[in-house]
Amino acid sequence: MTQTLLVKNAMVLVTMDGLRREIAGGGLFIRDGFIEQVGKSEELPQTADEVLDLSGHVVLPGLINTHHHFYQTLTRAVPAAQDANLFNWLKTLYPIWARMNPEDIFISTQTALAELALSGCTTASDHLYLFPNGSRLDDEIEAARQVGLRIHASRGSMSLGESKGGLPPDSVVDSEEDILRDSQRLIQTYHDPNPGSMVQIVLAPCSPFSVTGELMRESARLAREYGVHLHTHLAETQDEEVFCQQKFGYRPVGYMESLEWVGEDVWFAHAVHVNPAEIQVFAHTGCGVAHCPSSNMRLASGIAPVMNYLQAGVKVGLGVDGSASNDGSHMLAEARQAMLLARLGAGLAGASLSQEAAPPLMTARQALELATRGGAAVLGRTDIGSLEVGKCADFIAINLNRLDYAGALHDPVAALVFCQPRPVDYTAVHGRFIVRKGELQTIDLMRQIELHNQRARRLLSI
Repeated sequence: MTQTLLVKNAMVLVTMDGLRREIAGGGLFIRDGFIEQVGKSEELPQTADEVLDLSGHVVLPGLINTHHHFYQTLTRAVPAAQDANLFNWLKTLYPIWARMNPEDIFISTQTALAELALSGCTTASDHLYLFPNGSRLDDEIEAARQVGLRIHASRGSMSLGESKGGLPPDSVVDSEEDILRDSQRLIQTYHDPNPGSMVQIVLAPCSPFSVTGELMRESARLAREYGVHLHTHLAETQDEEVFCQQKFGYRPVGYMESLEWVGEDVWFAHAVHVNPAEIQVFAHTGCGVAHCPSSNMRLASGIAPVMNYLQAGVKVGLGVDGSASNDGSHMLAEARQAMLLARLGAGLAGASLSQEAAPPLMTARQALELATRGGAAVLGRTDIGSLEVGKCADFIAINLNRLDYAGALHDPVAALVFCQPRPVDYTAVHGRFIVRKGELQTIDLMRQIELHNQRARRLLSI
């Protein structure tokens, strides 16, 4: 049955289209989950199966999260990992994560996605790279189906345990034969490359310090055979840089080049410690970057050169990263963090320069573009990331008639980033409301919190 939805009278409709139009009094006419018309409300059809008046709201494309570890919601603020850098943080948490089971994966996925949906996220890429006690990526995919967000489910992997010179304990690594076999199964079972797809599979060996070069090469071969994307952590810390140079004889980016892990189908999480020549490698080969500002700050990893990436034409999206290295999953807050951290970086770089020569500051609209168009480009999606005819009806709406935005109506779009972000009022995926009037529609949130806390306590008490 044909279903139509009319969204009208938005204070501002931020299209993020090629012209970056912002339409006062704008609206959308949606049919079967796709946008059929965009424009002034009076120019749109006046009837539909459902009509939603969004007077007083700013409407944006759904936000796109390009890097997460859903399971880490179970280990937020663990005392022993609160004040550690990346390598020590991982060594503290690996033994706890090794206790997880399929139900832990399922429940943590729903918790993370609920939090993301309430923060305006409509598409999330997750990186699940350990599968203890019978856990499978299937558990995450089913959990996401019930919540209703689009998901890029990354079949992560770790094969290089401590006994072979890697960082993770042997108890959380798998054989490379099993990893590749399961990767192929998941692609054949779940990957949907069509416009509007709700599930896409990504192959994602965890990091240079947890897999072998052979697994990286074979994963790339398999991914390109099936036309799926590749993802891994890269250049996150200086420890990793030292590890790669000592073990492989390359800096992290050079190591990826040696493995044929560059191209339009590849994106890297973090990419903090890169030099100008390596930025050009990303630009010329089409690699994308998932920028994770909160996590980079939490683990004292450094400030990624995001403005240099943008100036070079590198695709950049935002990632909240795992909830044990961010301790939250709020996409609009991550956009704000990206803007503020970029400005801090510009201030440090330009401290001794005149105002005219100082590096440019990231704007609020640039931050929002990272979270929408930028994320879509990084994930290789042409059907999301902007509100345009023919694209998916993934949108969010935020009511500015609240205390948090009082006095900020001079520029309501910028206010969404400059002011302290709050939960959104509406989140729609393919025209279906996942959040309506600030309430999650698809799962019982209070029951979810109760179940999640039970699982978290169990993990830490074993």
